[in-house]
Amino acid sequence: MKKVDIHAHVALNDSDIEFNHVKFSGCSAMKNHMEKLGIERAVIMSLEDQNDMFTSNHAAAEIVKRYPEFYCWFCNIPQGEKDPYNLLKKMKRQGALGLGEWVTHLPLDHPYMEEIMGASEELELPILFHLSPDPDNQYGIIDEPGLYLLEEALKKFPKLMLIGHSQAFWYEISNNDPCAEKGRGGYPSGLVEPGGRLPYLMENYKNLYCDLSANSGGNAMMRDPDFGIKFLEKYQDRLFFGTDMANVAMNFPFGGWLDEQVQKGRISQMAYEKICSRNAYEKIIKEVKADV
Repeated sequence: MKKVDIHAHVALNDSDIEFNHVKFSGCSAMKNHMEKLGIERAVIMSLEDQNDMFTSNHAAAEIVKRYPEFYCWFCNIPQGEKDPYNLLKKMKRQGALGLGEWVTHLPLDHPYMEEIMGASEELELPILFHLSPDPDNQYGIIDEPGLYLLEEALKKFPKLMLIGHSQAFWYEISNNDPCAEKGRGGYPSGLVEPGGRLPYLMENYKNLYCDLSANSGGNAMMRDPDFGIKFLEKYQDRLFFGTDMANVAMNFPFGGWLDEQVQKGRISQMAYEKICSRNAYEKIIKEVKADV
């Protein structure tokens, strides 16, 4: 079936400039690439870097104007913004569907971070966040192993949809050795050990959602297929397919793996449809598709 990509990075125009070691493709080329991969809609993640050659709020909104039938967008907040509530309110009026990719490099319980979460909750804007593997890695929000700050945020903002992403987030799907914290930035292999903090949080906090994009989300499901399939079935209402693609050379294996599992009858048709498309339409894009 056609999929919705909850996590895409797209530039207004093709550029040779790199961001985070990756070249960004322009919106036209990326649209063609995604359609060949069976993707019919894509949610653009804005960046704190307000350079229009990448995906500033302005550039993301402009891309959606060019291709409204294909792209949607999440806005972002430059670190240090003095009035995040009114900026988010303005971005929502301009068509932003959420905040993301949220990478502000501060602990999740910092007053500034809580101000942003409170504003997003009030404005009914979901947040898609990238969790940094350690405080020295400047890309991503900060939480300790075990996601204890995230748990406090889920408690404090119960009406806020928080969508988790990154290696450090998905590392918590397994009950990890506390002495192996360096694994937070990698792609663990082997069977998932029961008792992981992420399944615990998913079970106990209905406002936590998961972004299955990139090799982080895909690896978490595919490293232990039996566990992954049970996770997909159990939390099918709160999982979103995504790619995290930034250029037309990228293609991640998880979408094909999902197709294969439903064809083999290992994943139910209902779970497959929700994860690939329906959840995004119903909970983010707020559109109803006749064929979903």
